[in-house]
Amino acid sequence: MIIQKKILKNTLFIDIETVSATAHFEDLSEEMQSLWMKKSQKFKIDKDREMTPDLGAGFYREKAGIFAEFAKIACITVGYLSNEKGEETSLRLKSFAGEEKELLEEFNDLLNNHYDRPDEHYLCGHNIKEFDIPFLCRRCVVNGIELPRLLNISGKKPWQVAHLLDTMVLWRFGDFKNYTSLALLAGTLGIPSPKDDIDGSMVGHVFWEEDDIDRIITYCEKDVVTVAQVVMRFAGMDLISEDRIEVV
Repeated sequence: MIIQKKILKNTLFIDIETVSATAHFEDLSEEMQSLWMKKSQKFKIDKDREMTPDLGAGFYREKAGIFAEFAKIACITVGYLSNEKGEETSLRLKSFAGEEKELLEEFNDLLNNHYDRPDEHYLCGHNIKEFDIPFLCRRCVVNGIELPRLLNISGKKPWQVAHLLDTMVLWRFGDFKNYTSLALLAGTLGIPSPKDDIDGSMVGHVFWEEDDIDRIITYCEKDVVTVAQVVMRFAGMDLISEDRIEVV
């Protein structure tokens, strides 16, 4: 077993969806536009090509959502397992969406009230060490929000952040050469991955152009379900039945 069963009752599964800070590049302040132009230099395939505002705007539409300096969090979904005696394991989901500062405060309240001991509680997600957790921490700082204990990881040694369970890192088994997507990992483990009408590259468009946050929440929730199912495989346990998954 990759994960011990006993820690699952204290594990919070997590996924976030992020979008660019503004709908359009031109909506940024002049200073941030200039900083983005410098940042996006590295995206050019042709290094001799002139960096124009139009090119920078195109890169902004495509890539700004993954950089905490030029993006914000649109949705956070969490999930936790419930193992009531005599019943199958169930998964309960909760999503936070709306104004970024408010959703971060609500999420942090959850951590402070129920998951505040790094020696006992765990956060679990796919690629969270490289993306979700750093992004959450940076956006808390930007919004002037104090970091909960489980997110206060700056400068910590690897053994001091053992409460961060990353399914991608677990699957690597020490191999750092390749990135494995959650969909590929789920497929490899024989876990049904529910087909959705959007993928990560479309979240910004759905948020800014379609104004459909519910669609993004559904997408985020499905990722948390998939992460939880992967962890069940890692722990040598049966998958969670679809009728045992509940949004609260």
